[in-house]
Amino acid sequence: MTRMSLKKILLHPDPRLKKACEPVADINADLRKLADDMLETMYDAPGVGLAAPQVGKVMRLFVMDFSGKEADPDPRVLFNPRLTWVSETMNTYEEGCLSIPDIYEDVTRPEQVRMVYQNIDGKEIEEEFEGLGATCAQHELDHLDGKLFIDYLSAIKRGMITKKMKKLKKELARDT
Repeated sequence: MTRMSLKKILLHPDPRLKKACEPVADINADLRKLADDMLETMYDAPGVGLAAPQVGKVMRLFVMDFSGKEADPDPRVLFNPRLTWVSETMNTYEEGCLSIPDIYEDVTRPEQVRMVYQNIDGKEIEEEFEGLGATCAQHELDHLDGKLFIDYLSAIKRGMITKKMKKLKKELARDT
């Protein structure tokens, strides 16, 4: 059994969070270990999703588990995910991000989505998500395209959040 390890989560603003990610060509043992480490990091944070760019890996991979605190864990590992359908019905959800800690804002997205991805074994899966699952899947997919949830906000709000994050990063750098 391989030992999992926590990964350092990058904080906004960081140029690696704004890069479009490359597809994963070969799902090998190293990438399966990375996915396991990402799941452990996500649960520890705690969060419901974590994308590879958030741990400094510019590749099309994210993990998520939106099952809720009271339910049994239901982790998913998604390599090379892509949307194949989105509903016309929209849903507004208060989103947060592990790369932008303690900041939450309403974001409106399609209420349901269908996504095709490869699982940890490389098998192609097509899955439909709704509600929190759809929001989470779209939020994490945005990370793979270099987009953050704050990009859906007004320029003024986005600027205020970025200023707060720069201040937080300076404080954290001073503490180390």
